[in-house]
Amino acid sequence: MGGSERWERLWTGVGLATMTDPSLGTIPDGAIATRGDRIAWVGRADALPANQEQLADEVHRCEGVWLTPGLIDCHTHIVFGGDRAGDFRRRLRGESYAEIARSGGGIASTVRATRAATTEELVADAARRAADLSAWGVTTLEIKSGYGLELESELRMLEAAARVADHLPLDVAPTLLAAHALPPEYVGRRDEYLRLVIDEIIPEAARQRLATAVDVFCEEIAFSAPEAVRILQAGAAAGLHGRIHADQLSDCGGGQVAASVGARSADHLEFLAEEGVRAMAAGEVCAVLLPGAAYTLGADRRPPVAALRKSGVRIAVASDANPGSSPITHFGAILNMACILFGLTPEEALLGATTHAARVLALDDRGTLQVGMRADFALWRVKELTELCYWVGSSPLASLVKDGRPVRSVRQSDAP
Repeated sequence: MGGSERWERLWTGVGLATMTDPSLGTIPDGAIATRGDRIAWVGRADALPANQEQLADEVHRCEGVWLTPGLIDCHTHIVFGGDRAGDFRRRLRGESYAEIARSGGGIASTVRATRAATTEELVADAARRAADLSAWGVTTLEIKSGYGLELESELRMLEAAARVADHLPLDVAPTLLAAHALPPEYVGRRDEYLRLVIDEIIPEAARQRLATAVDVFCEEIAFSAPEAVRILQAGAAAGLHGRIHADQLSDCGGGQVAASVGARSADHLEFLAEEGVRAMAAGEVCAVLLPGAAYTLGADRRPPVAALRKSGVRIAVASDANPGSSPITHFGAILNMACILFGLTPEEALLGATTHAARVLALDDRGTLQVGMRADFALWRVKELTELCYWVGSSPLASLVKDGRPVRSVRQSDAP
């Protein structure tokens, strides 16, 4: 293993969770090597020659550490202005999410605050939220627009999302969510706004390469199933992957919509019906579960996890970090909620935050520890991997490796 095969860095004596099978593909006494931004070798430590110092420029000997792929948060809304503490108080008094939205609160209130914020304010605030997630091992972060709801503001949100990666050791996957709600100025002019989204916002976001996916909120208070189909088809025509907020507050047929247009995922799914499960399985649509929203809204319904399992639908887990329904940037809490509220096993939750999340984002170069994959991984001071779904408090993250380079454990103070 010398000469041209010499590695840049080698970690040995670690427990590895390769995420290559339902049992997490664990190697209790493993080693992993990198060259450039890629994994060059992975396997059992005792398969290495004795002269490990000669194998790599830099050798890290670890004890009491588990190593996983960098976590992937595949559904967030962390670029926004203001907050929704007022909505929180109203929900505590008994008002529903839908009632607050219809009265001008909810998404509409965040749209007003986001439009009023400067781009620098949006970037700085989003970077602080992203730093919280990074402190829990997240190395790839999806960020949606959706609080601009006009051409200039939506594009500005996507630009702010991209700039978050300038401040932190993570990659950003930007998603256009111009179909998040009907903006107040378009009340009574619904078709006109749909034409704006389909004919102007989607093509321009794609032309400027500001987004890799398009999303739509399919719900009674947002957009209907036929409208969602039109929006997702327009996104596909522009070369953008499809995502859909589906069946969160009612059964709107979102799972079927996702399958009919070849979307990558359907997200939320508290009211997903059996027909939707079957359609998602047949269409190989991933289910993205968002326990933070169910917790924050005090939802009684739960996604049909048993049916999704039985049908073989891949399950991803994400924070849904946003100012209204999931003001949570602690990814450990999200993993914990996925297990306690939704009944996932720790293995399912961790696969959902790695390999399945990568599939949602169409990022086939990450999410597992295999030769040739991107060298993004997290080292954890835990005795067993279940602890990643067990602790809700300080992060057990020891360090991050991004693109093959070690970076220190990231805390909120690292953001601008």
